[in-house]
Amino acid sequence: MFKKTSVQSKRLPLYAAILPLTAFAAGFSATLYAEESSYEPTQSSTLEKMMADSTTKINLRYRFEGVDQNGFDKDAKANTVRTRINWTSGTIGHLNATLEFDDLHAIGSEHYNSTNNGNSSYPVVADPEGTEVNQAYLRYKKDHLVATGGRQRINLGDQRFVGGVGWRQNEQTFDAARLEYKSGIFSIDYSYANNVNRIFGPEGDKADLKGDVHLLNGSLYISPEHTFTAFGYGLNFDNNASLSSNTYGLRYSGNFKTVKLLASYAQQSETGHNSVGYDADYSLLQVSGKAGSFGLKAGVEVMGSDKGVKAFTTPLATLHKFQGFADKFLNTPANGVQDTYLGASTKAGPVVLKLAYHDFQSDEGGDKLGSEWDAAAIYPINKNVKALIKYANYSADTHASDTQKLWFQLQLSL
Repeated sequence: MFKKTSVQSKRLPLYAAILPLTAFAAGFSATLYAEESSYEPTQSSTLEKMMADSTTKINLRYRFEGVDQNGFDKDAKANTVRTRINWTSGTIGHLNATLEFDDLHAIGSEHYNSTNNGNSSYPVVADPEGTEVNQAYLRYKKDHLVATGGRQRINLGDQRFVGGVGWRQNEQTFDAARLEYKSGIFSIDYSYANNVNRIFGPEGDKADLKGDVHLLNGSLYISPEHTFTAFGYGLNFDNNASLSSNTYGLRYSGNFKTVKLLASYAQQSETGHNSVGYDADYSLLQVSGKAGSFGLKAGVEVMGSDKGVKAFTTPLATLHKFQGFADKFLNTPANGVQDTYLGASTKAGPVVLKLAYHDFQSDEGGDKLGSEWDAAAIYPINKNVKALIKYANYSADTHASDTQKLWFQLQLSL
């Protein structure tokens, strides 16, 4: 599945992967529905039931993002609103459908570089305007099996390798066929995608990653407190060969009553048309727990380097969750990154408060790259409205430039 090759693979069109899956689901659905019903349903009665049992959700998210970055005479000031409408049908014979639209627009002048608005004199705020179909899929679910075909959100584990980048106003989704199976202490999750709809879309050169994407996870639940996960990710991109790689790894999550432990290790090498040959390692060790009303965590995460030639990369990850809110390491430097971090959280009434510190060094050579302070306050005003304030302060040594970022966000969910 993840064989290295220097020859262009014969990519399976997405519809060729989805149609058999959909036919499989529909066939089972028709059989099961007939078995469970005392009559043969007509097309109109089936559609009526799917519509009658459907749900519609609306999400509005306003955000201000300000960026003060050395090297730019102007500060970025972005005011954006994302409107999301999600419709999910009722279930007929274990089959349902989901359709989700996103619309993102700036309020007032665009005093920021959205990555495709041409405002390069400002720092980047990667929230380009646009309207698109965010998700559109059919899903079959029965007993231990879930099969999904179409444009969909895929979040694996803590999203360190594969995620939806939900922080950005334009989410990352996958045109994919996905199978999930879980029974007892074992689960397996496999997806094939031929297109990744990135946060830089819906239009522009960076809007999509096209190619062959294989995502495989298998977990063993030793007990409710201890889980082992093995994973393999094969990324072979047609329009960005430098990101093509094979990654294999293991992850352990353990809960020891007062202390939680996370440990992970992975190896990565080039594949497809990636012209740079390399072998790099990834490792993570994190300990977390509580001290009174405070949650505490400490960890070391290493994105390894192959002798400074090329470093470990995770192009499909929800990167904002890792290595600091300032997003200075979205592209791993060639010498790699060692992130040593401390974090604390608590509550002041209903408000959740978070604080974190990161120290960054290169994996190859041990050079000081920089450091960062992050803070956040989250206030659930009521069950439908949530407010958030975040701040990041990155101090550069040998990587990037001094940067401060401030966010204010209001979210309404109906």
